[in-house]
Amino acid sequence: MKKINGRFYKQNILSTEQFTKSDIDTVFKLAINYRKKVESGKAITDLKGKILTALFYEPSSRTFGSFIAAMQRLGGGVIPIQGITFSSVSKGETLEDTIRVFANYSDVIAMRHNETGAAQKAADVSPVPILNAGDGVGEHPTQGLLDLLTIKERLGRLDKIHIAMVGDLKYGRTVHSLTKLLLLFQNITFTFISPPLSPMPDEILKMVRKVGAKIQKKSAIVDIIKDIDVIYMTRIQKERMDPKIYKKMKNMFILDAKLANKMKKNSIILHPLPRIGEITTEVDKNPRSVYLTHQMRSGMFVRMALLKLILTK
Repeated sequence: MKKINGRFYKQNILSTEQFTKSDIDTVFKLAINYRKKVESGKAITDLKGKILTALFYEPSSRTFGSFIAAMQRLGGGVIPIQGITFSSVSKGETLEDTIRVFANYSDVIAMRHNETGAAQKAADVSPVPILNAGDGVGEHPTQGLLDLLTIKERLGRLDKIHIAMVGDLKYGRTVHSLTKLLLLFQNITFTFISPPLSPMPDEILKMVRKVGAKIQKKSAIVDIIKDIDVIYMTRIQKERMDPKIYKKMKNMFILDAKLANKMKKNSIILHPLPRIGEITTEVDKNPRSVYLTHQMRSGMFVRMALLKLILTK
């Protein structure tokens, strides 16, 4: 996939594979700058007069809400389309036609879709930039970037990190995007913990091996809990599998207070949310826990930065 290489203006954001380390630095610097402005109460008008269509075919709360908040924080407007029940999609309208329609009304489209590769399909026909807000089991690039920013700010580095990714790694698009981003950095150790039927896809494993990063596969969280810098918990993707299989998997990996307290003092706990029991609520008070605070809030600022970079020279 063609790299951004600093050329953000009118660029589609479809995969984390587009980003160089320099591109990531550009996004992070602007995101941090926006955080300071928002937290100081300063009004921002950088995208006044611009319109975002938030076109979400799949359910979403955090990504949908943070894209809308990001655009409004920048002084722009939003066309919110969540679900297909009350849209022309329910009448049989194609994805391509829907994209062409909303491109007439807006300057950028953030789209979530249940089909892997749908973001590329949209980009192929859209005269305005497409931001992939999750395409099936493929990727979720803006989530990957906000996860990476959280790690950098909490650990103070992006090199020499041991991260454990736990849960449904086959269907969890967030872990696909974050893994690809971490491959840009040095001395990364990945520990993958998943049900036997939902391992990290082979294509991702090949990418990890290609850069020489270390891979470990474990069957239980307790096996690595004292060694890791980051634990990234994910839910089992109920909507993407047979109900009988889901029932067998759903409580296979649970992070509770006892396990969390065994982690290194400066380690962190991430989760893209929603959680469905894989992190107990007692863990929320643990100082290592950032999934309801730093991680989620970073999403709005990362998306603000991307919208600004894409829509202005």
